[in-house]
Amino acid sequence: MESLLGFFSSWVIFAGILGLHLVFPARRVTGYVRERGSDERLTYRLNGPLVLLVAIILWFGLSSSSAIPWDWLWLQRWSGLAGAASLGLIISVAVVFTERTQGRSWLAELYRGRRFNPQMFNRRADAKMVLYLLGAVLLELNLLSFGAHHFLVHSDNPSPGVVLYVVLFSWFVWDYLVFERVHLYTYDLFAERVGFKLVWGCLAWYPYFYAVGLWSVADKPNPQSPIWLLGLASAVFFAGWILARGSNMQKYYFKLNPTHKFIGVFEPQRLSDARHQLLYSGFWGISRHINYLGELLMAIGLTLALGWPFEIAPWSYPLYYIVLLIPRQIQDDKRCAEKYGELWSEYRRRVPWRIVPKVY
Repeated sequence: MESLLGFFSSWVIFAGILGLHLVFPARRVTGYVRERGSDERLTYRLNGPLVLLVAIILWFGLSSSSAIPWDWLWLQRWSGLAGAASLGLIISVAVVFTERTQGRSWLAELYRGRRFNPQMFNRRADAKMVLYLLGAVLLELNLLSFGAHHFLVHSDNPSPGVVLYVVLFSWFVWDYLVFERVHLYTYDLFAERVGFKLVWGCLAWYPYFYAVGLWSVADKPNPQSPIWLLGLASAVFFAGWILARGSNMQKYYFKLNPTHKFIGVFEPQRLSDARHQLLYSGFWGISRHINYLGELLMAIGLTLALGWPFEIAPWSYPLYYIVLLIPRQIQDDKRCAEKYGELWSEYRRRVPWRIVPKVY
């Protein structure tokens, strides 16, 4: 019975998060993506921070009242993952095969999707933004529960690295939701369809695999990490955060206003033709995907924070970013070459590095 409850726990949590998103007040924001066959830009209801805050309060309330153990999501992590993975597959099939084929193989369309930007409930919810919200909130709840498990098992000598890991990763989640309007301008929103990759990725992979570091060491004792290692982990994480958040904010404001001064001081340097403009100053003069380097550095910082640098499993998280982002960079380069033509060739000449300056 406990495993059965664990299996459906993610279903219940996702339903609750969706309900909170639909019921709670939200700001209506115009995004970058245009309605198919129209010049009208899609609008979105955004209330991620409020939904996350209420979800955490509910988790604390249930745990402190002994309705569920503090580490219940840890204890049911395998059955919870199985339930989330099953739900992700069911929804992927439903959302793909209720749309007309795009002429590719059914397997390719199941993986990549057919629909670009479905919106639901009279446009009160956008499928992509809701999927990211569901994954982010369950990830945060998993982090809190997994961390609680460590403190319950090693209450006599808990690891400060676990605390640091949960704090840094919570910063990562909160940052994403606080700046969710910025992500309306990212590759995922305008270039990817809704299929297995996005649905299963947000419902199963995001909330469970992203916590793989804590999943693999929460049972372990305090590794007695030297203070310099925790400091290094924090420095690497926040260096990555500055690159990722700074570059995304710079691009966001540039797309809103191409004359916007970076941090209010620096004039943007741009390439332009009759239709398009490309930014090549500030963060975007360092490499063409400097935000990807930031994401990778944050993942490395989180792994180091755990204090087990020679454990293999936690390193699968930064390795995942390499596997994910290099193909995405290659795809985006091809897409931009087709869209911008000679303008993109000139941009590549001025900014030759793809992700890591002087390396790649």
